[in-house]
Amino acid sequence: MANRNVTEFVLLGLMRNPEMQKVIFALFLIIYIITVLSNMLIVITIASSQTLVSPMYFFLAFLSLIDAFYPSSMIPKMLVDLLREKKTISFNACMTQLFLEHFLGTCEIFLLIVMAFDRYAAICRPLHYTTIMNHRLCCCLIGLAWMVAFLHSIGQIFTIVWLPFCGPNVIDHFMCDVIPLIQLACTDTSLIGLLVIANSGLISMISFVVLMFSYVIILCSLRSYTSAGKRKALSTCSSHITVVILFFLPCMFMYLRPVTTFSIDKTVTVFYTLITPMLNPLIYTVRNEEVKNAMRKLWGRKVASDYK
Repeated sequence: MANRNVTEFVLLGLMRNPEMQKVIFALFLIIYIITVLSNMLIVITIASSQTLVSPMYFFLAFLSLIDAFYPSSMIPKMLVDLLREKKTISFNACMTQLFLEHFLGTCEIFLLIVMAFDRYAAICRPLHYTTIMNHRLCCCLIGLAWMVAFLHSIGQIFTIVWLPFCGPNVIDHFMCDVIPLIQLACTDTSLIGLLVIANSGLISMISFVVLMFSYVIILCSLRSYTSAGKRKALSTCSSHITVVILFFLPCMFMYLRPVTTFSIDKTVTVFYTLITPMLNPLIYTVRNEEVKNAMRKLWGRKVASDYK
């Protein structure tokens, strides 16, 4: 373990205007509650439905579960700090937050890749779809997502935990992240910066390129479909592509660059850690009649049982 004098970090937070902090607290609290409840609603709907049994909904349930927990790794701390004058976080709590943020974020990246593979199998290999995407493979892919995310996050922790922190200990952010922490280390971090780009930036970029290429192949294969089949496939794929763009572009902006910070970083972080998880349930359900019908049936049964 590296020698360090720093046992806690001071977070400057999202903004320094006390009056605006109260407004932002109320706004972000509402958004956070909506994000968690809407994603958990999808999880409960899919788990309770007799019709949403295809692998696509199996993966969607796990994606929604991640989108419920991902903001929870940093937003509650940010909300509490908005009401505090002094915003501090211990070194161990900082490492925990860093691990959870990258663990859940990497899980989301891998799941989006898996969901693209699922759509490829369903659209390009329809006759073999049930054989390819069997329940065992689906469970293995979920397990692989957790394992890859764990290894990535452990790599991030070991990148930071061995650095010497002698002071200052002020982070111009509302959360702990790799780049702001590297900038506080009292040693040459040029090599560490390259490792961050390789471990986070390149993973995001390569995953994004692979996903976009896979959807190009999927969309090209739709030429042999009927008009109704094209509409249904396009509706599903457009939802996936929208989610991919909303999640990956901010991630690439944050990590695919030299170790430096910009004034817009906090806004970008809020977007992909809170706004995108809030939008995902809307994106996946607004054009999906099967999910909407399952929700109506679920809550219809709930209302009917309440009146008995």
